[in-house]
Amino acid sequence: MNKFYTTLLAATMSATALGMVFPAVAIAESVLRIDEVAVGELDPAKASDYADSILMFNVYDTLILPQQGGPGQVPHLAKSWSSDGNSYTFELRDDVKFQSGNPMTAEDVVFSLDRMKALGQGLSFLFADVQSAEALGPNTVRFNLAQPYAPFVASLLRLPIVDKQTVMANLGDGEGEMKDWGQVYLSANGAGTGAYMVNAHNPQDETVMVKNGDYFIGVPDVAPHTVRLRYGLEAATVRALIASGEHDISSQWLPPEVLRALADDGAQLLTEAGTGAFYVKMNTTKAPFDDVHCRLAVTNAFDYGAAVKMIAVTDEISQGSPSTGAVPVGMFGANPADQILVRDMEAAKAHLSACAYAPEDINIELSWIAEVPLEERFALLMQANFAELGISSEIRKLPWALFTEQVSTPENTPDISQLFVNAVTGDPDTLLFGQYNSANAGTWQSPEYLKDDEVDRLLAEGRTAPTEAGRQEAYAALNARLMAIAPTIYGFDRQSVFAASNRVKVPALSDPDKAFGLDGMGFSFRLMEMTE
Repeated sequence: MNKFYTTLLAATMSATALGMVFPAVAIAESVLRIDEVAVGELDPAKASDYADSILMFNVYDTLILPQQGGPGQVPHLAKSWSSDGNSYTFELRDDVKFQSGNPMTAEDVVFSLDRMKALGQGLSFLFADVQSAEALGPNTVRFNLAQPYAPFVASLLRLPIVDKQTVMANLGDGEGEMKDWGQVYLSANGAGTGAYMVNAHNPQDETVMVKNGDYFIGVPDVAPHTVRLRYGLEAATVRALIASGEHDISSQWLPPEVLRALADDGAQLLTEAGTGAFYVKMNTTKAPFDDVHCRLAVTNAFDYGAAVKMIAVTDEISQGSPSTGAVPVGMFGANPADQILVRDMEAAKAHLSACAYAPEDINIELSWIAEVPLEERFALLMQANFAELGISSEIRKLPWALFTEQVSTPENTPDISQLFVNAVTGDPDTLLFGQYNSANAGTWQSPEYLKDDEVDRLLAEGRTAPTEAGRQEAYAALNARLMAIAPTIYGFDRQSVFAASNRVKVPALSDPDKAFGLDGMGFSFRLMEMTE
């Protein structure tokens, strides 16, 4: 065994389940070509959606990683951790360098947390209860929490560690000692320890990444040398490119029939088991959906069975499974898989009769995301469903960038928005808190603008309960409450399906024993194998 693979294997055994050993087959300058929905946010403190996650998981590293093929977390930048009440202490590796060449230390971890909290964007809400982080030595860091937070360790999957020295040397205009905290610089450049380095970045067009030859546990020769992540490709373009051998992995947003046609032409179908769902969100701040009975009317009128049929790719593979409620099956608080939601027109009409608004006076704005053409079909389905109640509607196509801008104010938010939302740490707290906590209203995840004291209380219980039984009880009650007040139509539990060329092998998206319980982690490029 050569020195490279001896080093890689040792690192694998001591640090992480991610360091897979591939056959030593050199693939010179291989290029992996993939696509996702724009915009690609490179600043890790602002990362929140799928494209952002792909960038974050490859350019940056975190203290821990999800266990491959099972639940839980394993060490990565950290060697170990312990907890004492509301304090968590992590011992860090001493052999990690940033892509700049600077060594990674506890000071960088403290800086990364402080920066995320100061910016208050992306997934910063995960760390709202962290009072402080302190470096106890070069390789020891302690997090001090204000109160118990059950999924704290899991939340660290979304704390990418940034190079403090590099950021401090590139502060932009702003007030105070930290000016802009390096936002301008990190919007176009990487400052991580990750297995891939940013070569070029245009958030609307393409990000080009290249292999980091100094990665602390090595990158196998068979992993792609260069990755070209393109944004906003049309479904027809992706189909043509894959069919002609000029593209390797599609986004998850291709319509089912396009995926089916590509599979018939010999493409692979890769899957990522979902930790989220398809949500149809109602603006609760204005008529007609400020009335709970009107919300329940359309919730009962929605044809759940038809929606599930619309996402079938083949007889064996689908982009989702029937919903049982607000919490996806398999998570704390979920209803059993056999209690699927079904259409009930009698209940819909009963609720409509109790609504403060007459159906003939209602005209709903049904929006769909331009980069996700499947959503247009759901908009048409809802238009037909609601018409049976005498409710008219207008369908509006919104580019993602415009949608996220509009939902920042309730008066500009569409009556109905369609979104796929995931648990960004694999824990229900990071699926539900960002959507339904009243303090988060007006983000892309929460266009309902829901303000409900009972929901807020149960969300808090779910994240602070000291036992799994307590968390299960809190999320079950939350599920019931959300179903009762109906801010959202819970369309289906999602599964991502990607079409791929046969030039690439992706064990994390094709072998359940190598899968992760975290959306986007399957796109860790160093775990992929280019075959030609």
